[in-house]
Amino acid sequence: MNKNTVYPTDHSSGLQDNVILEHYGLNELNYESVKSYRERFASVKPNHPWNGLETKEFLYKIGAWGKLRNSSKEGVTLAGLLMFSEERIITEVLPQYFLEYRESLSDIVNGTWSKRFTSQDGTWSGNVYDFYFKVMSHIVADSFAEQTIRPALHEALINAIVHCDYDGEGGIVVEKEHNLFRFSNPGLFRIPIEQAFEGGVSNLRNPNLFKMFILIGLCKRAGSGLKSIELTWKQQNWPKPELVQHIQSKRTILTLNVLAGVQQYEEHINDIDEELDFFVTDVSTEGNSINNPANSINNSVNSVNKERNFLNKTTNSDNKTVNSINNSANSVNKPKNSVNNSANSVNKKMNSLNNDKSSPPMQQMEEKVDKTRNETVQGEMEEKLWRIAELARKKKRLSPAIMEEIILQLCSQRPLMLKELAYLLERTPDGLRNNYLAKLLNEGKIKLKYPDQPNHPRQAYMIAK
Repeated sequence: MNKNTVYPTDHSSGLQDNVILEHYGLNELNYESVKSYRERFASVKPNHPWNGLETKEFLYKIGAWGKLRNSSKEGVTLAGLLMFSEERIITEVLPQYFLEYRESLSDIVNGTWSKRFTSQDGTWSGNVYDFYFKVMSHIVADSFAEQTIRPALHEALINAIVHCDYDGEGGIVVEKEHNLFRFSNPGLFRIPIEQAFEGGVSNLRNPNLFKMFILIGLCKRAGSGLKSIELTWKQQNWPKPELVQHIQSKRTILTLNVLAGVQQYEEHINDIDEELDFFVTDVSTEGNSINNPANSINNSVNSVNKERNFLNKTTNSDNKTVNSINNSANSVNKPKNSVNNSANSVNKKMNSLNNDKSSPPMQQMEEKVDKTRNETVQGEMEEKLWRIAELARKKKRLSPAIMEEIILQLCSQRPLMLKELAYLLERTPDGLRNNYLAKLLNEGKIKLKYPDQPNHPRQAYMIAK
């Protein structure tokens, strides 16, 4: 299991999900969401006595409604608001609240998605109850996912919802791509990662929200969600789930890489071979390798012994009259080529080193040489960076390990700003920061150029030495 070291607890200053919002009543809830929930509850528990209760009493029993014992005040709980209200009302209490699902099953980058919806688009309620069912209907839309990994995807989505810090930035983001699923939410784990994967321990940030999902048969209070996901992936012989906790941004990201069937498995193996070849072969000779059959010095077409290429061949002979260095047209003594030609003369007034009166001749010469050298070095450096990042530009889907290695190679050359890395790798800045750079910073593999000024306008990433 890939995981990062994280603080064992997350002391969030946010509201507890059982807090009573006394100025929010039944009118602030989405009627269709409440109705749908009650129908599911009755289906799971057909003989339960709560089925006959009035709406307010039913919501009180499940934790969506609260009453203040020392007064007559009552109202929707924060969990009830998240579960059954609407986005516009929820953000009055939780301004950072945001839900997003996006899907791309082709090699498309730069924010283009084949399917996407958010809590803000106005086409649905925007609450977490409806979000769960909308996401599940898309994420397991194919029969393969339905039959084999639906329970694991369900666990991953429920974890993102019930462990989310709804006061945190960025909201819940679920992504489906042709070879992976990614679940991201604000808030760090409240127990050590190792303990979470061992199972049996649950320390919930939103216990009331979790309870409401339990009551309709979507959760079990066993603390075994991550363990069951890991087991499912192991049974499929897929890459181990990758759980990353970004300490600085306080976000948790679970990435599940999928190889669906023999064809994708073969593609994966080919990708690995290509990636390994890229790093084994000097990037400066890729495509030009002397071992490339087309470029081999022994290739009959290119052979130095090939009759038509033979240097003593009459047409190619350096003594051939038209090619002779003594040919008058090529002679270094030809008037137009002569170093003494007035236009080329080193003594010509406008070219004379003594013509510039602002600095001594030797100093001017050194400045010109230094400028030329710096421009050459800079050009060579940019070309080298471009070659290092070539694999990422060619392949829009790379394993995290390979992408991290490329980033480390780039940052080892010189400090690079986020926009420079995004340009070299042809990835979005947010994607690089959230998926790779934050992790590498946490692991101490790279560092900030201005660590005491995170928002420095020239902030850059460099290799940690």
